[in-house]
Amino acid sequence: MTRRIPIIPTIFVMAAAATMVALGVWQLGRADWKAGLLDRYAAAANDPQTVAWPQNEAQVEERLFQRSNLRCDRVVAINGIAGRSASGQQGWMQLATCAISGGGEGEVALGWSSRPDLVSWDGGVVEGVLAPSPAGARIIAEPPVAGLEPLARPDPSDLPNNHLAYAGQWFFFALTALVIYWLALRRRWRDGDAEG
Repeated sequence: MTRRIPIIPTIFVMAAAATMVALGVWQLGRADWKAGLLDRYAAAANDPQTVAWPQNEAQVEERLFQRSNLRCDRVVAINGIAGRSASGQQGWMQLATCAISGGGEGEVALGWSSRPDLVSWDGGVVEGVLAPSPAGARIIAEPPVAGLEPLARPDPSDLPNNHLAYAGQWFFFALTALVIYWLALRRRWRDGDAEG
């Protein structure tokens, strides 16, 4: 008996598998890009040069882990989140959201405290290291301000490079789709042989 392969389902499965393989290859490229970025960040962490506060997303990526400064014209809010001190103790990172000249806001990690009690700070010029944050970047004050203790210095090695794992997942998904489709075809052929 002739074993026919259904055209439309086969095209659909092959296209899906090809898309997954393409996504896996794209993730391999992203892994190389991320490794280069992390190497650049590691070099920047040792660079004593001071850079200007980043004004856009591209500048954030370019300047992370370098020394910078920020003039806090007006403190909009102060809050605390979990943080680690320079000596490795768990506690609270005191964060100030600042209005900055020229418009916009900047985030300043003022320092570390063992208690969640918020500090009072009136703003001014802060120097420190640019670290990633959900808002884009924040400056980790070095030295700390408002009577706080030093925070742990941001470390580029803390940033994950999961792209190789993502690539492996896409390749696995593609292989799984092909295997499942092959098993479905075999079952269809076996059922067809049994009926014949």
